[in-house]
Amino acid sequence: MPPTPAIPGAHRRIILAGASGLVGGHLLNGLLSDESVVELHCIARRPLPLQHPKLRMHVVDLAMLPELPSADEAYLALGTTIKVAGSREAFRAIDHDANLAVARAAFEAGARRFGLVSAMAADKDSRVFYNRVKGELEDALTGLATTATVIARPSLLLGDRERLAQPGRPGEKIAQAIMTPLRWMLPRDYRPIAAEKVARALLAEVPASEGTRILSSGELQRY
Repeated sequence: MPPTPAIPGAHRRIILAGASGLVGGHLLNGLLSDESVVELHCIARRPLPLQHPKLRMHVVDLAMLPELPSADEAYLALGTTIKVAGSREAFRAIDHDANLAVARAAFEAGARRFGLVSAMAADKDSRVFYNRVKGELEDALTGLATTATVIARPSLLLGDRERLAQPGRPGEKIAQAIMTPLRWMLPRDYRPIAAEKVARALLAEVPASEGTRILSSGELQRY
């Protein structure tokens, strides 16, 4: 497929992994509507039910990524749960290995600005497996010689997973039911947060930031 003809002011070529997810879907919409974006390359295991002049779909095996097209920025929003993945190993293969593989391939393709959807308690030294995997990914990503790496650490995500045909997460629904009415009593970092706010934060900060920036869930609430 030939490149999209440039329009005045359009110059950004973007790689996005995880466009079918809660945050990734909002990243997709935001990037497609941004006039400064000339091409959006979506990396996925299956095609999206969407067509757009800027959109380029790359259906791949995430464990064996091909060379990626030239890009300026990359957004990493791949994620699952241990229950959905089926095992700790399968969870790590997506949340850590696949995100990092896309990041490295995007870096080789020229991307120097990165945005990552992580988790509030991400910590490579954590005793909690989920948090440790998220922290190890952050640590690996910040090891790349990027111009900017923006890491979003949201609390409990709010969004319609059923609309995205994603498997239900009973624990998430229960937590939302309990926490949402009490959100104003909770510290900002612990309040449930709309997935759209996480996406808006990354869309605003990745093109403008320098160095490594970590956005806490409390900071994400203002977007």
